[in-house]
Amino acid sequence: MNPSKNECIQRAMSFPTKDERKKCWDARDKYWSCLDVAPEEKEQCLQLRKLYETSCPAQWVKHFDRKRTYLQFKEKIEKDGSQPDAHLSVSSQQAFRGCPHLNDDTPIVKRHRVYRLLVST
Repeated sequence: MNPSKNECIQRAMSFPTKDERKKCWDARDKYWSCLDVAPEEKEQCLQLRKLYETSCPAQWVKHFDRKRTYLQFKEKIEKDGSQPDAHLSVSSQQAFRGCPHLNDDTPIVKRHRVYRLLVST
């Protein structure tokens, strides 16, 4: 017997059980470990990525991927002790000069620095 449309929607919207969450987190951790330890062994990591994607809700995968990117960025900044301005090209540093209403504390200038740092790494 096929489930009704409402049953399918309810199942898709339901929160994962404790066991499902644990399975997801374990798959995520194994995949991340593979990327950290053996990034050159793409085949093994791809298999773990598939397991990770099938074990976790799609929105969680998206969130965890963003979180990993952020954590790597944060770790690099802490390790290198680099300042975002050091990675900007001359033209980028001058991009906001001549705009008296913009200074280093203006949100758009901060975003521009962080974006350029992410893109250049």
